[in-house]
Amino acid sequence: MEILKWERLSSTYLVKEKWATLRVDSCKLQDGNIKDDYYVLEYPNWVNAIAITEHGKLIMVRQYRHAADIVSLEVPGGVIDGDELPEDAIRRELLEETGYTFKSAELIATLHPNPATANNITYTYLLKGGVKTHAQNLDEHEILNVEEYTIAEVKQLLKANKIDQALHCAALFYGLMVLEEQ
Repeated sequence: MEILKWERLSSTYLVKEKWATLRVDSCKLQDGNIKDDYYVLEYPNWVNAIAITEHGKLIMVRQYRHAADIVSLEVPGGVIDGDELPEDAIRRELLEETGYTFKSAELIATLHPNPATANNITYTYLLKGGVKTHAQNLDEHEILNVEEYTIAEVKQLLKANKIDQALHCAALFYGLMVLEEQ
């Protein structure tokens, strides 16, 4: 059976902010029924990095995440600014968050963080040959520590469920798979 798209009949914005927008849609479903009050979060698109130093270490960042009230071990990344290309965004984010520049960048995954309720995309890159060239240049409310791990250590952290951000786990699994194939 073919799965058809819903037809959006109307949209009303409830919140329009820089980091998140909430709209409510009325949709006609495949069977002709009308679904009112379908809430959609509009977020900017994001980039994540599997960033490998010239010495073969994987760069991770540790920072506080208020919504979940956790200190989270994550891959570096962030929001794509305006019309910025995803590869330019990940190189910028890495330089800002870690102070590292990289010889190569390869797109390895394009993921929808939560397609049931959010419309954004996360682009995951594998970057290699990282060299520390600058000091961190963090955003106003960004406070994070840069940490380096071996591939074996990252696999153990994943196995022990010590990396608890789902998109970052997905990025790591994609990155580790690509690295094993090379």
